[in-house]
Amino acid sequence: MTTHATTTLWRPTGPVELELVAAADWRAWPPRLPEQPIFYPVLNEDYAIRIARDWNVKHDGAGFVTRFEVDTEFLARYPVQQAGGKTILELWVPAEELAELNAHIVGRIEVVHEFRA
Repeated sequence: MTTHATTTLWRPTGPVELELVAAADWRAWPPRLPEQPIFYPVLNEDYAIRIARDWNVKHDGAGFVTRFEVDTEFLARYPVQQAGGKTILELWVPAEELAELNAHIVGRIEVVHEFRA
């Protein structure tokens, strides 16, 4: 059995998106809405915590930080994007490629932090 290297990604999310992840047995992200052309997982937990706590709670009443593993070789196609400071790092996955990203998730998506208003 060959094992591939994986990269840990984090995703700050609100309660509606989290329900859709749960409905997919914690193995896939839901399709993007028309106003969401990019799926952006982040590369460090602290950045994900800030978004979930400071943005999702304010807008959705709750924020969650999820963690998941993706095949590193697959992720090489997405350059790391610096969206602000040195530690504000994201991957920008076009909405039309999300199903392919989901196919390269290794294991399950898990909730590692929860914040509520």
